[in-house]
Amino acid sequence: MSEQGVTGAAATPDTNDIDSTDPVGRLDRLPVGPWHRRLTAIVGIGAFFDLYEVFLGGVLAAALAESWQLSGTEKSWLIASGFLGMFVGANVLSVLADRFGRRKMFLVNLGMYSLFSLACAFAQDATQLSVLRFLAGLGLGAELVLVDTYLAEFLPRKVRGRYIAWAYTLGFVGVPVAALLGARLVAKHELFGVDGWRWLLVAGALGAAFIQLLRTRLPESPRWLASQGRTAEADAVVRGIEERVGVTTEAAAPVVPAPRSETPEPAAAKVPLGQMFKAPYARRTVMWWIFQILQTVGYYGFGSLAPVVLQAKGHTVTESLSYAALSYLGYPVGSALSVPLIDRIERRTLIILSALGIAAFGLVFGFAEASWLIVGAGFLLTVSSNVFSNAFHVYQTEIFPTGMRSSAIGIAYSLSRLTSVVLPFIAIDVLEDLGADAVFIGSGVLMLVLCLNVRLLGPRTTGRSLESI
Repeated sequence: MSEQGVTGAAATPDTNDIDSTDPVGRLDRLPVGPWHRRLTAIVGIGAFFDLYEVFLGGVLAAALAESWQLSGTEKSWLIASGFLGMFVGANVLSVLADRFGRRKMFLVNLGMYSLFSLACAFAQDATQLSVLRFLAGLGLGAELVLVDTYLAEFLPRKVRGRYIAWAYTLGFVGVPVAALLGARLVAKHELFGVDGWRWLLVAGALGAAFIQLLRTRLPESPRWLASQGRTAEADAVVRGIEERVGVTTEAAAPVVPAPRSETPEPAAAKVPLGQMFKAPYARRTVMWWIFQILQTVGYYGFGSLAPVVLQAKGHTVTESLSYAALSYLGYPVGSALSVPLIDRIERRTLIILSALGIAAFGLVFGFAEASWLIVGAGFLLTVSSNVFSNAFHVYQTEIFPTGMRSSAIGIAYSLSRLTSVVLPFIAIDVLEDLGADAVFIGSGVLMLVLCLNVRLLGPRTTGRSLESI
């Protein structure tokens, strides 16, 4: 897909419409069609690799515990090392995305992940594997930040929530497949003379390389180009999209004018990163930093620790991975369930309701002994998790302006990864000393604090243009 579109005839300004010379305004009034769906699919499938890495940490810790005689600390590092890399990568690559563009960083991040994930497959001990997982995490750190930012800046506001939710649904369909595949590969121990767990790393590397190849055809974000003062380039990209969806600048449908209280700010203005600590963004920044620290415990805590928790309950490695894989079926189901809800229910409210679901089903999972109840509670927890996840991924793109959107989201998101580094060391100690029920009681309390934080400090965003929030 070329970044340069065919230049159409100049439009006659209409006082009732968004100025036809404003490329950002024209994005919101484009009819939604196959071009938007292809963009959403290519960008969204990359989200799979983020959760794949979360899943992989727990699998490696469980699968290698006996053969490599791992200590509790070594198991924690196998889980935490990828998150530590993501913490660094989220801070660096997301800031670079605001400076050099979303498209360039898309190519850098998956390229790094693919290279080092492949290198992980050749690791000979826990130290080598942890170091290489850290380097793979560096590349993956900004993946979800870029997915959210890029899609939000292209999609018309009337479908922004639904299409980002569909993007994650596509990505998460692969997670239970990968988990079931992982259980089989680990159970068989070897395939073609190579350890099963090594094939999981090779699969991740090759899959990421394929998605990166598709992304070389993506255009740069017109909103980012406009924020850099490169209006002519932004206009060329938008005209190319207009041509592909079958409209001219003059034919684009008018947008209903925003209420006076929601008058948009100029999209082309550069925003210093320090503005995130000044009104009106300081309150949102504090709210989102607290949110990202707390959501990690409920969302990523289950994905990364479930196999280890099930082992601690007395299940074998194969049983633990199989139960976890069945629970992970809830990821695509929850993501798909969020699609009809996300633009109908205020984003802030949907986050709170789904977070309460995570807390409740997490408690059931922690106390459950029967296999059917473990799988059922795990499934409902992951359903709630992805309604929650899709709602907050859309929400975070809406509360910061274009000029600092990637940086502000990325810095906050990196805190979730830092929490993920610390979490295995605390959770595994609590698990060994106090049991699975204590782990999930603590998680439930923190999710309640998260709900209060969002309700008290978070703005309403559903149905409003990015420039008016």
